[in-house]
Amino acid sequence: MSSLKKEITLIGGIGQMSTTLLGTGLFMVPAIAASLAGQQMLWAWWFLLATVCPIAITFALLGKRYPNAGGASYFVRHAFGERWEKAIALLFLSVIPVGVPAAIAIAGGFAQQFLPDSLSSPILAQLLTVALLMVVNLSGSKASSRFQTMIAIGILVLVGVFAWKGEVTVGDALPHSSPFNDMGAIGQAIAVMFWCFVGIEAFAHMGEEFKRPERDYPVAIIVGCLVAGAVYYLFSTVVLKHHAYGSAELNVASVPYLTDLLFGAKANWIIGVVGFLACFATINLYTQSLSRMVWALAREYRPQSSIAKVSVFGVPVRATLMVGATLACSCVFGVLSGVDIEVFLTLANGIFVVIYLFAMWSAVRLLTGAARNLAMISMLLCLLVFVSIGLAMIYALAVLALIWMCVPKFKIQPEA
Repeated sequence: MSSLKKEITLIGGIGQMSTTLLGTGLFMVPAIAASLAGQQMLWAWWFLLATVCPIAITFALLGKRYPNAGGASYFVRHAFGERWEKAIALLFLSVIPVGVPAAIAIAGGFAQQFLPDSLSSPILAQLLTVALLMVVNLSGSKASSRFQTMIAIGILVLVGVFAWKGEVTVGDALPHSSPFNDMGAIGQAIAVMFWCFVGIEAFAHMGEEFKRPERDYPVAIIVGCLVAGAVYYLFSTVVLKHHAYGSAELNVASVPYLTDLLFGAKANWIIGVVGFLACFATINLYTQSLSRMVWALAREYRPQSSIAKVSVFGVPVRATLMVGATLACSCVFGVLSGVDIEVFLTLANGIFVVIYLFAMWSAVRLLTGAARNLAMISMLLCLLVFVSIGLAMIYALAVLALIWMCVPKFKIQPEA
């Protein structure tokens, strides 16, 4: 068997998209953004959603026209050729040792709260998370999408309960003053908050596995982004109303702080479980996306290799195990080296923005009419974000340049 199963439904796709965007961001970004912009953070969310919507719609249009496990690199191939396809594909794979292990470390931190003492060390918690990732991924995309849909529902309920217990009113959810006097602070908040919408490019790899990609894939992206945006906005109003921000320590612990305040200390275990599941949902889709990227490259350039084969469940087993082994090694290295998680996240963020930029540039070349105009706006927005990320931009460009020089110029090998 050499093709992926078309098992993802519209509801499953929305669940995967929304949980991927919520993930780690829900537990730290609103508090960090509030520290930067205060009440003006609400305006920052409006501006960010206005920025993300064109990008999400452009990804949706590309995925509808080119549903493929190669994701953004497949779009780039049609726009710029095979060498650029391989460069962007390898750039995406370069996230494996930096971006995903950082998210696994955060998930492992939540897991340590409810694991028995014998398994609660950072290394063991992270390796157990990787093992669970392998179990879920090897079960097939249908089981994975159902699992993430359940997580999405759990997060929605939790944030709704926070808003209810926090007595959030319509007045709390509306900006209180004009944004034009604080555009600098709002811009700083947006630069941090963009992390919340990193994940659209990963979801692009799942288009080939939708039952009806032409109809359901674009809707899943757009609705998933809107659901995630609404959850972030609602939770941000809770953070602002109860002042769960301000210092570095409180920003990281804003959710436990609110839990103690609104529910009491006995409810902290719930936050540990939901926090782990939310982080796991993001990591799960990235693991799926990365394994499908490896599989897609093998299918195009080495179709006779074992990596290009899939199981009876429609899963690229060898590619998935390769990604899992790399993640496990990277997690061990991260713990032993003591490198700050924030450094890994920053470097990964630069790579993601470059991938977004190339995807939007591809859309400018591939789409026509109003869709092309939207793609041009999206590309400009990505350029603005790219310039704002500072040193991460230099790292991403250096990695891309190195990959470009090392990419072999071999031809596609047809299947026998």
